[in-house]
Amino acid sequence: MKLLIDTTARTLTRVDGAAETTLDLYTKEAFEAISLEWVRVGWSLEYYHTFSWFGLPVLQLPEDMLRLQEVIYQVRPSVIVETGIFQGGSLLFHASLLKAMGLDDARVIGIDVEIPAHSRENLRRHPLSSHITMIEGDSTAPDVVSQVKAAVSGLRPVLVILDSNHTRDHVARELEAYAPLVSEGSYIIATDGIMKDIADVPRAQSEWKTDNPYTAALEFAARHTEFLHQQPPWLFGGKSPIAENVTYWPGAWFKRVAPAASAPEAGAPASTGG
Repeated sequence: MKLLIDTTARTLTRVDGAAETTLDLYTKEAFEAISLEWVRVGWSLEYYHTFSWFGLPVLQLPEDMLRLQEVIYQVRPSVIVETGIFQGGSLLFHASLLKAMGLDDARVIGIDVEIPAHSRENLRRHPLSSHITMIEGDSTAPDVVSQVKAAVSGLRPVLVILDSNHTRDHVARELEAYAPLVSEGSYIIATDGIMKDIADVPRAQSEWKTDNPYTAALEFAARHTEFLHQQPPWLFGGKSPIAENVTYWPGAWFKRVAPAASAPEAGAPASTGG
């Protein structure tokens, strides 16, 4: 597909094979097309590797962090569980928000299959360390899930962010394992569904077109009507016609709206179909 931007004519033309569509450049549809290509190019150039939070690297698109902040402020969780630690910046992001909201007893639990010594030490020495617990191991392993269940027992609300191994199967297992912990009115977020849209850019892999968190999220949504699969509404939309996030996390957001009728055993493999 080609995108042709003519700033003199104020148009954006999409050419897809024999099909050609021309839009006013200053429209919602043009903004969405440009934004998607901006995300694709930025990802290929590792733009998301250029950010930090309170002194440690954080591999997120700033807009996703800002939208997540809105949700955390509304939910006011007692516990945030995040799979995937990297170098700890996202754990500090969560902890700093909880601290700023006066939730002094709130906790952040970070899980990773391997936590390098320097990452562990950087977090241990940080002023926000008292809010952070780290668990090393596969996030879908029964013993790890059991540790997390024990750590959040009796605490509400619980919010969960899945940001570790992004294969369809692993995310499906994480969703089944951690969804039962999520409080009514809170969220479980399966990040990085953008993989489906960047499978053809430099550094990506063609199999990401289907092997990605977005596919796992759609399959989870079909099985779990106790969750609303929908982007959280913007708090201040104003008069803008734009309604979708510029994001690495399409299809990521699940809000629990009812108790589970019958949830699978935590840590049990999930059927992913196909």
